Amino acid sequence: MLDLRAGDAVEISGVVLTARDAAHQRLIETLDRGEVLPVDLAGQVIYYVGPAPARPGAVIGSAGPTTSGRMDRYAPALHAAGLRGTIGKGYRSDVVRQALVEHCGVYFAAVGGSGALLAKRIVSAEVIAYPDLGTEAIWRLQLDRFPAIVVNDAYGADLYSTAKGEYRRDG
Repeated sequence: MLDLRAGDAVEISGVVLTARDAAHQRLIETLDRGEVLPVDLAGQVIYYVGPAPARPGAVIGSAGPTTSGRMDRYAPALHAAGLRGTIGKGYRSDVVRQALVEHCGVYFAAVGGSGALLAKRIVSAEVIAYPDLGTEAIWRLQLDRFPAIVVNDAYGADLYSTAKGEYRRDG
């Protein structure tokens, strides 16, 4: 993750986990009780998505990113537990950006509204924790060239802030 910089366009291949609000809350409650998490977060990336059910013959249904800010209250503790990256859409709080610097993490943005297209980059999907949460369960996804942009890097850079100045038009 240390070679990635805010503004880099990337294609992510490999295993990522999914988690949304309900799964995040359970992960934090587990950590607070001092128990072992149902998934090992060390070195992992979490995609903030609640995939739609797969149609017959499909690996997964539509799988577009959800708003990352809803996970901001949970993210620092998960980064401290070994999480290295997240994929979502929208801004991250100052506290999350600081956690990325402290724990050498990265925040990637995926294009919202493109869930059907992004699902084509998911080659396998299986629920691995909290199946009772349905689409908000934790899934293990195998990605193949999943497009994303580094928004926040491990050095504190924030693409959303720098891009405003870069693309500002006066007059």
